[in-house]
Amino acid sequence: MNYPKIIQGGMGIAVSNWCLAREVALAGHLGVISGIALDGILARRLQDGDPGGHMRRALKAFPFQETAKRILDKYFVPEGSGKKYVQVPMFTVKNNNHLDELTVAANFTETYLAKEGHPGHIGVNYLAKVQLPTLSSIYGALLAGIDYVIVGAGIPLEIPGILKRLSENKDASLRLSVEDADKTESFFSHFDPAALFGAKLPSLKMPRFLPIVSSNFLATMMTKKASGPIDGLIIENHNAGGHNAPPRGKLTLDEAGEPVYGDRDAVDTEKLKELGLPFWLAGSFGTPGGLKAALKAGAAGIQVGSAFALCRDSGIFPELRKKIIAAVKKGDSSVFTDAEASPTGFPFKVLKLKDTIAEKSVFEMRKKICNLGYLRHIYKKEDGSLGYRCSAEAKESFVMKGGDPQEADQNKCCLCNALYATVGLSTSYADGSIEKPLVTLGSHLDTLKELVQTKIDFTARDVIDYIMNGKSEPATQS
Repeated sequence: MNYPKIIQGGMGIAVSNWCLAREVALAGHLGVISGIALDGILARRLQDGDPGGHMRRALKAFPFQETAKRILDKYFVPEGSGKKYVQVPMFTVKNNNHLDELTVAANFTETYLAKEGHPGHIGVNYLAKVQLPTLSSIYGALLAGIDYVIVGAGIPLEIPGILKRLSENKDASLRLSVEDADKTESFFSHFDPAALFGAKLPSLKMPRFLPIVSSNFLATMMTKKASGPIDGLIIENHNAGGHNAPPRGKLTLDEAGEPVYGDRDAVDTEKLKELGLPFWLAGSFGTPGGLKAALKAGAAGIQVGSAFALCRDSGIFPELRKKIIAAVKKGDSSVFTDAEASPTGFPFKVLKLKDTIAEKSVFEMRKKICNLGYLRHIYKKEDGSLGYRCSAEAKESFVMKGGDPQEADQNKCCLCNALYATVGLSTSYADGSIEKPLVTLGSHLDTLKELVQTKIDFTARDVIDYIMNGKSEPATQS
């Protein structure tokens, strides 16, 4: 079988959008959309007037037109809402038919547009830490013929079995992580396509599944304990952008406050080869030399994130993207592995950049509020019911819900709102304040400097040419 040499990373909230994934797939590699928060992304794009008509074009192809009409009636604003967005409901364990419909349609829409008009392969990236939208999200991608499902930020043992059931239009369940619950208790989210859309459902194909893991131990666990076969492994080291796996063993911070990774966190590619599965290496491999080193180590190829994030096809809004490139080019910015920033508890890469919440004064000006809720933790209340809390919300609220006061005192960022802002879909408030972005890139900015040195505005194809052929010609300015 021919495997892609380059897997484009599924980054942020809509950074890896359908435009980027489509361009990578057209070039013969694996384009990947980010599957996080697509319900809200679709709703905000429609409220912005759907420039270009792409969302409405995809919704016309959605197999359940009554659902598509309900979504358009609720969210589409022909002239645009002026960024005064109507919020979508937050996910809970109890199914919400409107939210399920919106999530299915949103994942269908993003996948459909990424796959439109070409035979290339498209994948979707989900986070195991974001559990409640998972089932309806996957089903929406399946409806549009997704080719690969990629899951990281956790140990996604249940996903193969879920893919099989949903591809057969059967109901599926996902075990939930619930804080303060007894170890003997189990809680699940559920999704039943027939209950939501009726018994007449289209035939679906089974996609390939690639978990993202950080160690030989997790790679072996996935091959032995997953609920079905896996088709390969993405091995992501701690240099990669976004969320990183924490160091194995006790967390230790260096003098700068970053997690210390050691020999136990290194991956033995010789042992990986013994598993008999293709694997891709990720984390500062997005260069001609990185690809050659990965192939020499026995990998099928590499996963590349940061270089694609900075290309004009990505979802980062243009002014911010050019500001990031200028900072990287001048060498006056750096990436910090923040052990406290993410409400998930995983280390998170943060680019130090002015007028983003990586800047202390900007972070401290923001009123703490949890109004999107994708990274909330589920917890069991004293009365046995389930509640939801986020360590990035107001401390009083978090502690009132049983959260650890010390965790609330950490510099937790509202990644949900910040990442929406990164792609130009900022939440605005009645007092005139607006959410600021947060940028995440891989640790080794030097791997980007050669690429950006002669380019302020470059395409996904330029990134691929650079990696595959060592070419770094300036793209046409626009």
